[in-house]
Amino acid sequence: MSADPRAALSLLVSAFERHLEACSSRRGEDDPTVAAAYDDLLDAFETYDNALYEAFGEMTPLDVYTGDDEGDDADADADEDEDEDQDLDEDDDDDDGVYSGLDDEDFDDESDESDDDGDQSGGARSR
Repeated sequence: MSADPRAALSLLVSAFERHLEACSSRRGEDDPTVAAAYDDLLDAFETYDNALYEAFGEMTPLDVYTGDDEGDDADADADEDEDEDQDLDEDDDDDDGVYSGLDDEDFDDESDESDDDGDQSGGARSR
């Protein structure tokens, strides 16, 4: 049986409110009221997300973090870092391992250019 997205949204908002209330009156690090509100919020979110998908073929832009995929997240972060390093290496023309962000064309001889008064600038202008 598919849930009505409007009713599921109402339950989700209520679950957020209960979670806020439990957090604001928390008694200690492992307060069972906060844990229960957390679980209820998770269930309400999943119900809403599923109802939205079943009714309209749409999903929320949110992902639920459960903490179970800790190793997978570290691997994904390492892959992203490696991709960024490769991008920098591809853009680096000097092979010195440092990406300056500027190409050789950016350093054309600007010493013969004159400023607005017709005077020789004598050096590179700031960009």
